[in-house]
Amino acid sequence: QVQLVESGGGLVQAGGPLRLSCAASGIIFSTEVMAWYRQAPGKQRELVAVITAGGSTNYADSVKGRFTISRDNAKNTMYLQMNSLKPEDTAVYYCNRPPERGFVTWGQGTQVTVSS
Repeated sequence: QVQLVESGGGLVQAGGPLRLSCAASGIIFSTEVMAWYRQAPGKQRELVAVITAGGSTNYADSVKGRFTISRDNAKNTMYLQMNSLKPEDTAVYYCNRPPERGFVTWGQGTQVTVSS
């Protein structure tokens, strides 16, 4: 059974950092392309960052230069280092495959709140 567990969210002041984690089980994590998503209140879920099995990365324009996606295949865990946070980064953050790979069951997400 596939399980994705996001953690690391919290309340942070604008300009501050936060590091999110995504622990995966039930998939061969080391072979998977993985992604971070976020959903703000009243908005659609949006793709934030993608990382291939080999470690190549891609980012949404809104987070480029501030966020860094990484993975530790030995721990079946993916990370999102978020720096220079802005109030508009406030959202629930989720991990999953990219859309073209087919989603697995969504986790509960982790809330990130950035105060101005």
